[in-house]
Amino acid sequence: MSDRLSRRRYVAGTGAALTLGTLAGCSGGGDGGDGSDGGDGSDGGSPSDDVPDEIDEFLADAQLYDGQIMDFTGQDEVTVAVGAGDVGFAFDPPAIRVDAGTTVVWEWTGEGGAHNVASAENSASEFDSGSAVDEQGETFEQSFESAGIQLYYCTPHQGNGMLGAVDVVEA
Repeated sequence: MSDRLSRRRYVAGTGAALTLGTLAGCSGGGDGGDGSDGGDGSDGGSPSDDVPDEIDEFLADAQLYDGQIMDFTGQDEVTVAVGAGDVGFAFDPPAIRVDAGTTVVWEWTGEGGAHNVASAENSASEFDSGSAVDEQGETFEQSFESAGIQLYYCTPHQGNGMLGAVDVVEA
């Protein structure tokens, strides 16, 4: 009888996990609520596996990073959610590709406590949103005029994997 109970638990657990995985895959609607909207009314970027090594290495322990970069080339403005993920310790999307001259807007979700956006030491440009804030709707904008790899993090949550990257390419 204990074998049946174990099998039942296994089957029930597997079914629940598959159902949750299926539902999670459906939740991304593409309406921009997940930070993937390009900010200009478009349907957002498209995923690419063509991630520069420097970004892939920097984001190795980043929350929500799955080895892909979202390509937003051709857009004037792109929005990245600050405070995304299960506990609010992520940027979403964590890796983006934009044309030189594009403005990236980081928008706070209000989740995960106070956050900021600060360029990493080996980033192509220096930028900093200032003090960590936790208000939903707060924004920080940075225009990237030249090609290069921009690496950044949230100072209070860097150790939790709150890391992001922007691959700026020539238009």
